[in-house]
Amino acid sequence: MNIAFSPCPNDTFVFHAWVHGLIPGAPELNVTYADIDITNTLATKRNGPEVMKISYAALPWVLSEYALLPCGGALGRGCGPLVLTKGRSADNSDPSLISGKTVAVPSERSTAYLLFRLWAAKNVPGGVGQIVVMPFHEIMPAVRDGLVDAGLVIHEARFTYPTYGLTMLTDLGNWWEADTGLPIPLGAIIAKRSLPLDDLARWTRASVEYAWANPDASRDYVMAHAQELSHDVAKQHIDLYVNSYTTNLGESGYAAVFSLLDRASEEGLVPQIDLAALKP
Repeated sequence: MNIAFSPCPNDTFVFHAWVHGLIPGAPELNVTYADIDITNTLATKRNGPEVMKISYAALPWVLSEYALLPCGGALGRGCGPLVLTKGRSADNSDPSLISGKTVAVPSERSTAYLLFRLWAAKNVPGGVGQIVVMPFHEIMPAVRDGLVDAGLVIHEARFTYPTYGLTMLTDLGNWWEADTGLPIPLGAIIAKRSLPLDDLARWTRASVEYAWANPDASRDYVMAHAQELSHDVAKQHIDLYVNSYTTNLGESGYAAVFSLLDRASEEGLVPQIDLAALKP
């Protein structure tokens, strides 16, 4: 079975057991490690992988072919994307600092970018200027080097951005949680609708539970794909993004996804969908 997910620590931690044949009855996996911008695009292709990790924001474009699995993804609290700028000003949290400015983002169909657009529409006077898409690990160096005015970052950048001399303009996760009271829906696991979805969910959940029960088993695999992160940062990353929502979206998880896509549809940012179709 073909699967695509990112090389980030949370994904490799979640799927380690399945990838290494440790889940009884689960099929062998052929893994493609790819940045979220790539998987969001792969999901729209006719011959895309059977299972993959994409942004929740990309779901409206793929639901005719793929179903959302209720586990394996990334939702949570205190784990949202950040908007970063270089240096300091009199008010580092003033949204007008990026009015008309160039902002780097990890994907135009990422949840991070969707949250950013919803936030900017309400908070950035006159709106931002040019949007530049680049791999997320290139964004902080680009802000540091003055290639862009601001950057939208995800994942372990939450822990490492001060080392680049950058300042947080806003935490979009905090904004979302304050505005909705819901967790932040970031990454979804989807599967072709022609597959045995209940089995896929069971195998995915078993892989997560194995990872929790054997936290050292995946260490070498995680670090081999961690893009030069330290073990401590990789562990922080896993602890933040692998949580109870990873084993079961639950009512609040589905409510978060419904709210995000419904708001985005009302703003004309994503196609309108039948939100009930997200839930099995």
